[in-house]
Amino acid sequence: MLVEQKRWGNIPLLHVYSNDMDDHAPTVIFLHGFMSAKEHNLHYAYQLVQKGVRVILPDAKWHGERSENFKEAQMNVRFWEIVLQSIHEVGLLAKALQDHYTPQGIGVAGTSMGGIVTAGCIKRYDWLQTAAICMGAPSFVQLAAYQLQQFAEKGIDFHMSAQEIAQTNELLAQYDVAFTPEKFANRAVFFWHGKLDKTVPFADTYHFYEQLQQRNEGELQFMVDENTGHAVSREGMLAATDWLAQHLA
Repeated sequence: MLVEQKRWGNIPLLHVYSNDMDDHAPTVIFLHGFMSAKEHNLHYAYQLVQKGVRVILPDAKWHGERSENFKEAQMNVRFWEIVLQSIHEVGLLAKALQDHYTPQGIGVAGTSMGGIVTAGCIKRYDWLQTAAICMGAPSFVQLAAYQLQQFAEKGIDFHMSAQEIAQTNELLAQYDVAFTPEKFANRAVFFWHGKLDKTVPFADTYHFYEQLQQRNEGELQFMVDENTGHAVSREGMLAATDWLAQHLA
C-alpha cells in the first residue's frame, strides 16, 4: 500500500493506492469527522486498497493541514460552513480524479461530519455511484435544530435570532437530501449507526432509512450497533469497506 501526500488545488489530501492498480481503478473519496483529520481514517483506506479501490482522503476546511488552531467552541459555530464547503470540494476532487485518472466508478463515504457531507453529496452529485454514511444525518435542517437544542441545554448561547435561524435553514434545505429522497434511486448506500449516539441522533437517521425502504429507493443496508455511541465499531468499518468495494466492482 502506498500513501502519497498531495494537494489538488488548495485541498491537501492523502492518495492511497497499490502498484497493482491501473488508471481505471474504482475510487472512494473518504471524509473525516469534526475535529479530526485525513490520516485518522487510514484504516478505512487500508481495507479498501486491499480490495482494489483507490482512496482519496482530504482535509476539510480548518482541519488537519488546514487548521487555524481554532478551539472546539469556535469550530462549532463554523460547523455548517465546513459541511457545505466540503460538499463543494468533493465535486472539485471528483473533477481532479477524472483529470488524473479514469476511474470506473467513484464512491463517497465518511464518518460523523464526513457521513453528513456524504449525505449532501448524494443530493448534489449524479455521478456518485455508491456511498457509506457512518454516524451521519441525511436531514441537515433536523440536525441543526437538534444541535441548537443541545447547545441550549449545555448553556451555550449562539446568539441567533429567529430570522437568522430561518435563513440558515433555508440554505441547509438546498443540501438536505431528506427533502429529495428520490436521489437515492439507483444508488447503493450503506448506513452504520450506534443506537446510543448522542451527537448525531440514531433515531432520525433510521427513520429516514425506513422511509426510503417504503419508497423502494435504491439498494440500501443499515447496520445497527445496539451498544455503541458516537464511534464506529471495527465490524462497522469492515462492513462499510466491503459494501463500497462490492458496489464499485
